[in-house]
Amino acid sequence: MANTTTQKDEPRVGMGSADDKLKKAQESGSVAADKAKEAVKATGDAVGQVADAGAAAVGGGLKSLAGQVREQGPHDGALGEATSTVAKGLETGGKYLQKEGITGMADDLGEIIKKNPIPAVLVAVGIGFMLAQLTRS
Repeated sequence: MANTTTQKDEPRVGMGSADDKLKKAQESGSVAADKAKEAVKATGDAVGQVADAGAAAVGGGLKSLAGQVREQGPHDGALGEATSTVAKGLETGGKYLQKEGITGMADDLGEIIKKNPIPAVLVAVGIGFMLAQLTRS
């Protein structure tokens, strides 16, 4: 009888060993997946920082352009008002880009879409229609 109980126990020991190996493999896979997630997040953060730095540089360029428009454009009459308005818009846009960057712009766009979903869908449909017309010819 000792032989039959030993034979019954041996497969269980073998199965326990296989279960342990499976659990270890799952844990290793989970650890590898966590490391991959961290690497992707770090890369995404680095790309976001570079994009924000680029947006800040563009913002500085817009502010500089606003100063040039003010200096070189007409100062009197309707053209003077238009020049002032354009310069003010360029300066405001430049400050916004410097302050918010790409990530801030994306967050703001998300908020606008959440507050106005129907117009956002209509704009997306319009842009899709225009792109379809451009790529068709």
